[in-house]
Amino acid sequence: MPIAQSWPTLLDGQLNHKGKPITVINASTSGDTTGNGLAKLPALLAQYKPTTVLIELGANDGLRGFSIQTVSANIAQIITLSKAQNSQVILMQIQIPPNYGKRYTQAFRSLYPKLSEQYGVPLVPFFLEPLMLQKPQWIMNDGLHPTVQAQPWIAQFMAKTLSPYLD
Repeated sequence: MPIAQSWPTLLDGQLNHKGKPITVINASTSGDTTGNGLAKLPALLAQYKPTTVLIELGANDGLRGFSIQTVSANIAQIITLSKAQNSQVILMQIQIPPNYGKRYTQAFRSLYPKLSEQYGVPLVPFFLEPLMLQKPQWIMNDGLHPTVQAQPWIAQFMAKTLSPYLD
């Protein structure tokens, strides 16, 4: 999908509408893992000096069956590096489909609340869950990715979710 239609691009407009004059920098690349995010982070922190970092990573790790320890360690490093630059960190809960087995799926789901508590960062809900419940027609046939039509809804949901944490 064109980047101009993605929810991160639409998010700053939604936040501005809510009285939060924020510039959103979308540093994601489709297919990124937590390892990719960690590798890119130091340069991004130096370039943008963000006041807030939203970590929305891990789905691709989970879909590839990466070890829970690796995913957790990478996110922990991302949190630590971001905090060291005096950025506020917000962590998003990520979930994977249940076909990865109950033990792995539960361990994956629980790593986010554990990191949130351990590092004292807010944990916000995964946007796909309410989207799948409220607008299932906005999920692609793969059952994982939102359509272009879903992007404004996600931007609104994320603006509402993030607003209490942004000054």
